[in-house]
Amino acid sequence: MWEELTKTVLLIVASLFPIVNPPASAFMAISIVPHATDAERADMARRVAVNSFALLLASLLVGAYVLGFFGISIPVLRVAGGLVVAMAGWRLLDAPDDVEEEQDNEAAAVDHHHGRRDPTFYPLTLPLTVGPGSIAVAIALGTGSPRQGPTIIHFAAVFIALVIITASIYLCMRYAERIERGLGTAGTQVVMRLFAFFIFCIGLQILWLGVSELIGLVSAAPGLAHPSS
Repeated sequence: MWEELTKTVLLIVASLFPIVNPPASAFMAISIVPHATDAERADMARRVAVNSFALLLASLLVGAYVLGFFGISIPVLRVAGGLVVAMAGWRLLDAPDDVEEEQDNEAAAVDHHHGRRDPTFYPLTLPLTVGPGSIAVAIALGTGSPRQGPTIIHFAAVFIALVIITASIYLCMRYAERIERGLGTAGTQVVMRLFAFFIFCIGLQILWLGVSELIGLVSAAPGLAHPSS
C-alpha cells in the first residue's frame, strides 16, 4: 500500500514539476504585475496555487474521458501541447532584454481598455503556470490509472502530489520578487533565459514523444508496415 502510494506520488511530481516549472512561472509573473504590493502578491500566489490545483486535478481525473468524447488521442495531444510549450519558450528566448517599458505600456493599455482585470486565472494560471503541456502530461498520467479503476490509494496519491506541486507554486510566486532583488537586473535576465531554454527543450521533448508514438502507430498498422506488392 505505502509502496504504491509513494511510487504514484513520485511519478506525478517528477512528471509535472519540470513542465509546470514554478520558479520560471513566478519570474514571468513579476513582469506581468510589476507594481503589485506585498499583500497583493501574497493573495495572487494563493489564488494561482488554488487555480492550478483545480486545473491539474481535473486533467488527471477526467481529462482522459474528455479526450475520448472528442476522439482526441494522447499522441496528438502531446504533439499539440509540445508545439505550444516550445513556441512559448522560443518567444521568451527571442524577446529583447529591455522589455520593462514595453510591459508598462501593455499594462497601461489593459487598464485603459478593460479596467483593472484580475490576472490570477488568465494569464497567470492558464497558460503561464498550467499550460497545454502540463495539461497534456496530466491527462496522459490520468490514462495510466489502475485498469480496475481508481482506488483510494490512487486518489490519495494524486492529492498529495498536487499539494506538493501547488505548494511550490505558491512559495515561488510569493517570494519571487525578493529573489529578483537579490539577483539584480542582469542576474534575473540570465535566469529568465535559462528557464526559457528549459521550457523550449521540454516542449520539444513532449512534441517528439507524441510524434514517436504516432510513427509507431502508423508502422504497426496492418498494410502500412509491410505493403503488399
